[in-house]
Amino acid sequence: MKNWLTRWLGGGVQLDAHQKQRLADWQALPRPSSAQPFDAGRCVVVDVEASGLNLMEDRLISIGAVAVVNGKVALGDSFYVVLQQATVSDKHNILLHGIGGAAQTEGKPAADALLGFLEYLRRDPLVAFHVTYDQTMIQRAIRQFLGVKFRHSWSDLAYLMPALNPALASRYRSLDDWADSFGILNDARHNALADALVTAQLLQIGFSQCGRRNIADFSGLRDLEEAQRWVSMPV
Repeated sequence: MKNWLTRWLGGGVQLDAHQKQRLADWQALPRPSSAQPFDAGRCVVVDVEASGLNLMEDRLISIGAVAVVNGKVALGDSFYVVLQQATVSDKHNILLHGIGGAAQTEGKPAADALLGFLEYLRRDPLVAFHVTYDQTMIQRAIRQFLGVKFRHSWSDLAYLMPALNPALASRYRSLDDWADSFGILNDARHNALADALVTAQLLQIGFSQCGRRNIADFSGLRDLEEAQRWVSMPV
């Protein structure tokens, strides 16, 4: 119980002066307006790999992210990091994401890896497919290794794509389903950066579809997502 609480609450975090300054610089960045149009701003699409699917116990292993700038995927604006692990995940987990034992133990120290992610992200909106997993893993790691709460704006394509494509909603549920339906290829499934790139391409299609509904900014996107969450609630 104590170990679980320590990981969740970030007890005993020790950052050096340089790390504290990096964190303070990120915290001082201004937040963009949610009314900023898609075609005049930047958002970051993220995907993670972890040691398992338990949101409270498993460990964040890697983060992959790709920016969508002015409505288009920016291949040159991407991020990938493997967090250094004290304990290597089991062989079945390694077979899933392909991050071997040496890569895990030789990864970047967690605090520096997460600071690098925050500096890449800036304060721009985050997008993922099935946000809960990515969001929880990132929030827990930032609390554990940086000692701060990560409160950030997220949008979930797992709700947005069905809202934009109601005729397909009953047939397509997973990221693979939606990617296949729009001809988006992924040759490295369960690699965080590759999955983020696929999700970013799907988001670009979603932005185009939003135009037909006169939705031009993240404020409208969140309204659409919230409405779809009500539609998707079990009865």
